[in-house]
Amino acid sequence: LAVKDPTAVERANLLNMAKLSIKGLIESALSFGRTLDSDYPPLQQFFVVMEHCLKHGLKVRKSFLSYNKTIWGPLELVEKLYPEAEEIAASVRDLPGLNEFYEYHALMMEEEGAVIVGLLVGLNVIDANLCVKGEDLDSQVGVIDFSVYLKSDDDIGGKERNVQIAAILDQKNYVEELNRQLNSTVSSLHARVDSLEKSNTKLIEELAIAKNNIIKLQEENHQLRSENTLILMKTQHHLEATKVDVEAELQTYKHSRQGLDEMYNEARRQLREEAQLRQDMENELVVQVSMKHEIELAMKLLEKDIHEKQDTLIGLRQQLDEVKAINVEMYQKLQVSEDAMKEKNEIISRLEDKTNQINATMKQLEQSDKDLLTQTRTIAMSFIKCASNEAQHQYKLVKDISF
Repeated sequence: LAVKDPTAVERANLLNMAKLSIKGLIESALSFGRTLDSDYPPLQQFFVVMEHCLKHGLKVRKSFLSYNKTIWGPLELVEKLYPEAEEIAASVRDLPGLNEFYEYHALMMEEEGAVIVGLLVGLNVIDANLCVKGEDLDSQVGVIDFSVYLKSDDDIGGKERNVQIAAILDQKNYVEELNRQLNSTVSSLHARVDSLEKSNTKLIEELAIAKNNIIKLQEENHQLRSENTLILMKTQHHLEATKVDVEAELQTYKHSRQGLDEMYNEARRQLREEAQLRQDMENELVVQVSMKHEIELAMKLLEKDIHEKQDTLIGLRQQLDEVKAINVEMYQKLQVSEDAMKEKNEIISRLEDKTNQINATMKQLEQSDKDLLTQTRTIAMSFIKCASNEAQHQYKLVKDISF
């Protein structure tokens, strides 16, 4: 029988152990179903096997103290020359400088090294979490535990222990997942609280703005009320003065001429109409006051609804604008009424002038004959009727404007 090369046998043994180690690690990791850590036994055996593979055929480095074999030299050189891990797996055999660290018959220099690199690609399906901080990486190479890869009767007890460990790890993962969900729920609640605080602050600011607008509108309503009261007092004063003047004129006409009784009656009728107009204006003012009270009540209700809905605030502003427009319109109507009263005063003054003219004419006609007196009375009555018709026309005009 031909004697085999011992180095070739070593390489074959290491290759077979690497195959078994990688296969066992992948199968156990897939059945384990979670991230592996440094305490996982198959993972520890995998590192021991890989360390034996990397140290096979390694040249002795000379030092002052002793001869020491180390694998960190070639690994550091590989890292410096090729930072990309994928390129290392594809070209590990052809890396420059390996001859400096390995013998010609070493595992990394032969075909077995390329096969091991191909096998390592399958480890991409495994998730591992390793912490090398504080570890002594310069210690002696560990011993390969062949019992892991050999079946025996003790496997049943090991499986039971693995089941218990798996159950404990499942509980640990469940607690961690529950804690993560609680943390996310707390974060979402904090975000929701912040958004609610921002919306509450915004609603408070809008409520303050609405209150300021309501105060301004109340001040405007108060000013309009005072103006309406002043206009009403002026109108009453003018009516009283007109009434006194008309009564004085009627007394004069009664003592002077009996024919002026009709003029007195007409003046009384005009006075009644003016009083009716004043009553209508007062009623209109009462209606305005009631409308203002209703508006104030609506404003209070709208102020309460601001806390419930933000859209109601827009409606409140629109209603307030409409109320302001109504107040302006009523103020304009009152101004028009005041102008109409001024026109009536002018008409009354013209009537007084005409009456004076009639008195002068009647004094002149007293000296003439009865025919001229009759003709003069007829002319005076027609003139008084025209003045009365004109006054009625002016009253209807004012009444239409007020409506």
